[in-house]
Amino acid sequence: FAEYLKTVTNMSSNTISLMLFIYGGANIIGNVVAGKLLINSAIKSVVSFPFVLGAVYIIMFFTGQLSVPMAIITLIWGILAGFGGNMNQYLMTSSTPEAPDFANGLFLTSANLGVTFGATVGGFFIAEMGTQYVIFVGLLSLVLSFVAILLRNYMFTLTRSLSR
Repeated sequence: FAEYLKTVTNMSSNTISLMLFIYGGANIIGNVVAGKLLINSAIKSVVSFPFVLGAVYIIMFFTGQLSVPMAIITLIWGILAGFGGNMNQYLMTSSTPEAPDFANGLFLTSANLGVTFGATVGGFFIAEMGTQYVIFVGLLSLVLSFVAILLRNYMFTLTRSLSR
């Protein structure tokens, strides 16, 4: 993210530090919002998340060169990142309520694998196309995550109907 702000948005080091601080603070806000959304309407929140984050990525792609839109995007993206972590934790723990330790381990493993694969694929995109195009990795990841969400919901529904 810092490299994107430096290369694409042409922000100074001090401004990048401020943007990262805003992102981190927004992450905390996202954690609080996630708790409320997941309690009130978990499935709707989980299914809509890739679309909302995808819209932010698309806006970022087209306005990434502009400082003010990037500051706003940073705030929104930070909130969504906080929500995303909670959403992933919810998906894991609700899938295996009888094994919370296993679910937590699976959550941590999947988060680490996601960062590893995302950074690797992102590096290829940056090397081949340029820093601005790393956003396509995020969009591709969202498509894959949406498919995984649909499969999880289908399997969850199928399992519940078979157990009746």
